[in-house]
Amino acid sequence: MSERPYVLLSCAMSIDGYIDDSSPGRLLLSNDEDFDRVDAVRATCDAILVGANTIRRDDPRLLIRSETRQRERTAQGLPAHPVKVTLSTTGDLDPSSRFFTTGDTTKIVYAASAAVGRLTSHLGGTAVVVDSGDPVNLDLVLSDLAGRGVRRLMVEGGGSVHTLFLQKGLVDELQLVVAPFFVGDSTAPRFVHDGDFPQSSRRRMDLAEVRRIGDVVLLRYLPS
Repeated sequence: MSERPYVLLSCAMSIDGYIDDSSPGRLLLSNDEDFDRVDAVRATCDAILVGANTIRRDDPRLLIRSETRQRERTAQGLPAHPVKVTLSTTGDLDPSSRFFTTGDTTKIVYAASAAVGRLTSHLGGTAVVVDSGDPVNLDLVLSDLAGRGVRRLMVEGGGSVHTLFLQKGLVDELQLVVAPFFVGDSTAPRFVHDGDFPQSSRRRMDLAEVRRIGDVVLLRYLPS
């Protein structure tokens, strides 16, 4: 495979493996101390990637919250915020989403071939649209990001994106935060979907760190 960024997958989930519930509002799985930790990790990355469904469901800004960290990035000659990246199969993205409207940084949509024309017209220059094959080819996505100077990529969901990256063995580091409660709703979104993963009972991940952060715990795994 050609050069690609270091891929860090970050996720918070309930004890029973859910990343949200089925209510309209967003379920808070973490706490203020861990949100600040995630902000610090974001500040070390060149780009942040989420799936199109995460944009539709959560409307995330994907920005560095800390002004101090923003200043530290600009002092190093970096943009205040990492590049924002998403994947789209259908082209169903709202240009008024905060992904597109917030933050003075590049936004890139890696789209399935059939959706490229629609997205290019619909987004009206608010983002760079890249034809990424049909279905979207992650190797192509990562190679293109490397060509744009992205050395460190943070992947933040949702479940379909987690599953895709993990099944293809493209995750270098997994930062998994476990919240001390259950969701107990099989219709709610999970950390990953069903499928074949390189890591199994016969090929375990390396547990590199366990850290208590208030009432949650961070598990840092090295899949490869």
